[in-house]
Formats: sequence, structure tokens, C-alpha cells
Amino acid sequence: MPVKQASGKVTLTHAKGSSVELLLYGATVISWKAGTIAEPQPIERLFVSSKAAVDGSKPVRGGIPVIFPCFGPPSHPEHMKLAQHGFARNEVWKFDSTVIDNDESVSVRLTLEPTAGIIAKYDKPFRLAYVVTLAEHQISTDLHVTNTSTSTAYPPDNLEFQALFHNYIRAPANDVLVFPLQNKSYFDKTEASEEARNKSKVETRAGVDVRQFTDSVYEDAGGKYEVTWPGGGVEITVRELKDVVVWNPQQDLGRRERYVCVEPGYVRGFAKIEPGKTWIGQQVISLDQ
Repeated sequence: MPVKQASGKVTLTHAKGSSVELLLYGATVISWKAGTIAEPQPIERLFVSSKAAVDGSKPVRGGIPVIFPCFGPPSHPEHMKLAQHGFARNEVWKFDSTVIDNDESVSVRLTLEPTAGIIAKYDKPFRLAYVVTLAEHQISTDLHVTNTSTSTAYPPDNLEFQALFHNYIRAPANDVLVFPLQNKSYFDKTEASEEARNKSKVETRAGVDVRQFTDSVYEDAGGKYEVTWPGGGVEITVRELKDVVVWNPQQDLGRRERYVCVEPGYVRGFAKIEPGKTWIGQQVISLDQ
């Protein structure tokens, strides 16, 4: 069976051997194993901290957490009761369906709608659908955000939010370079003062490294990124996710030298959806062959 459910986890298996493990808690991808044309044996492509809890007790430190409706500490007036990074990553999602099951790919959909617990801190009407698709050499994640408001009042009852895929890519952090971010505007969250953190800089490096504590938010970053290291790499292409965060902490998440976070998102400003409309943010991560 290409799709299996057990103990709060969904496993996708491709006919050529690649696989994905996806928790219902947080809709977090905690494993993606795939090979390349040159080295077809599937190996783990994501990093999960040795300190991570994968039992639903708290958000997973690793894999691909889903961030919604705020990135970092809340700044929107409608988000002020929320914790950092919102609630999507620490709610139990529902398995909805198998979307695709053929020789090329296998895909599933999870959904999240307001619960009493969510409404107590966030009372906007919404529906989230999360589609994870596994192909032989790539994984794609699509977040569908629907404004389910039926209000016809003016001004419209818009849904304003931020969203991000917090990818932990397994890689030798000291050797990683991220392209092409040269000449892009970014905000350096490692700066000591709030004033400095909110001051735009321009990236001068042809390839961005993470050899030291890095937490940079690139605005309107282009939507296609190469993450490379000696002997390997991935390409990330996105839709409707205008920004990208490059992050690697000085502190240890288990083994900081074993990963880099390259996180496509809509995090500078807010995406906006009118009642009855749906926004779709997508990323495709493909292995360098």
C-alpha cells in the first residue's frame, strides 16, 4: 500500500522506493527518504533533532513544520493571543484523502478547521488543507488557506495571515551555500537591537553560507533557490511564497552542523484573502541529480 496510517502518522511510499512520514500532529513531515539517479538508494533528506518530541506533546524540532497564521512573535492585531509561529504546527490535523496514487507520485491531503481551543485565541473563520506529494526524487507541499467567512459586509471580512514551510534540510552546514540571493533585500534577526533587526540590508554574497549564527529574512526573494554542498544539493521552487528565511542557530538543536533551514514563506507583511476565496502556497523540493 502506497499510503498507510498508524498511530497518528501517515506514511507514503513510492514505487521506486522513496518515502515520506507525516504526523497528523502539526501536519509535520518528519522524514523524506529518496535517492538520486546516480545513487538510487533512498537516504534521509531531512533533519530532525535528537531532542525532538514526535509524540504530539509539542511542536517537532525538525522535518517540515507548517507555520500559520503568524511567523515569529505575533504582530497582527488579530493574532495577539497566539504563541510564536501560530497554531498549525501544534494542532492535530485530520486525514482527508489520498489525492494521487499512480506510478509517478503518491499524494495525501490533511485538513484543519477551527476547534474550541483555536477559536479561544483566534476567532477568524478558516479552513486549511495541506497536500503532500511524493515523487521519485522530490517532495512537494501545498498549503491551501480558505477564508470561510460568509459575511457580505463592507469592508470585507478578509483573512490576513502569514505562512511558511520551516524546512530542515539535512546537509553539512559548514559547507552549504544558498543561491541566488545576491542583491536581495533582507533583515538580519541576529542583530542586537530591535532597530537594527528592522533595518533592511542588501545581500552582497553570491552564495549565502551559515558558518555562523544566521537568521535572515529575504524579502521578495525570487521563488527559486539552490541549496548546495560538496556532493549534493536540492532545488526549492515555490509559488505564492514571496520571501525566504535562511536559518541556522549557533546553539545546538541536536547537531547544528548537520542541517540548514531554508524556509519559503509569506512573512513580510500579510497575505490577504476575501470571503469565500482560497490562497495556495506551494513548494517543490527536488534532489540534485
